[in-house]
Amino acid sequence: IIMKVLCILAVLFLLSTKHKSFELSHPKPACRYPPSQWCRSLEIAIECKVQKQCMELGAIKPNQTVPRVALTLYYESLCPDCRRFITKQLFPTWTMLQDIMSLTLVPYGNAKEVLSVNSPFSCQHGEPECRGNMIQACIIHLTGTSLAFQVIYCMESAANVLDAAEPCLQLYAPSVSWVTVDACATGRLGYKLMHGYAVMTRALNPAHTHVPWVTIDGEYTEETEAKATSSLFRLVCDRYKGVKPPVCTGAPVKLSRSGCLAE
Repeated sequence: IIMKVLCILAVLFLLSTKHKSFELSHPKPACRYPPSQWCRSLEIAIECKVQKQCMELGAIKPNQTVPRVALTLYYESLCPDCRRFITKQLFPTWTMLQDIMSLTLVPYGNAKEVLSVNSPFSCQHGEPECRGNMIQACIIHLTGTSLAFQVIYCMESAANVLDAAEPCLQLYAPSVSWVTVDACATGRLGYKLMHGYAVMTRALNPAHTHVPWVTIDGEYTEETEAKATSSLFRLVCDRYKGVKPPVCTGAPVKLSRSGCLAE
């Protein structure tokens, strides 16, 4: 498939090259690489002036030597504003820009560690939120952030976050049993994970005053927060130091126009 793509690019390039004596002579090469190498790396695509075409065809991805935009979200599972930010801003942005951004989720928020026989944590929205935080912490630990975020988005977009936990897990991470997650959330592992998130949250500088609390590349400013909550997609695109992917620049992607013919 890649070779077919490269051949198409080569033909398009030759057809678009203006040369008065095209039929009698060959056009000068645009770069020092043959067409078969044009989409091998982002650097080569840029030199050969086919970066846009290669990226639109999915033949290359952003240069991974350029650091991704690191976003960390400090939140709590039942906070209405957190749920709104996750479902309306963060998940759509991450879906489109995960090649140029890294994501860390910290489900702790305004909770506090307390000395209690029943639970070592106290949460702003009560015990249900503590359980929701713990469940999401365990899912992150058991599946990794990328897969866990899909489960968490499913939970946060549901009418009832806790009731949605098990079916969302079965939908997006069927290899992980609910029994395993529940055992983590009610046992020592869950408490250990939450303590780690408590330490991360307390270490924030400046200290968080509300949630959702977003840091970009480890930093928080009111200006960054305003941009994140109004247009996170644009913020991530603007902060990325490498060559912008087509979705950031608005480059058109041509789709097949063959369609489904009527019988």
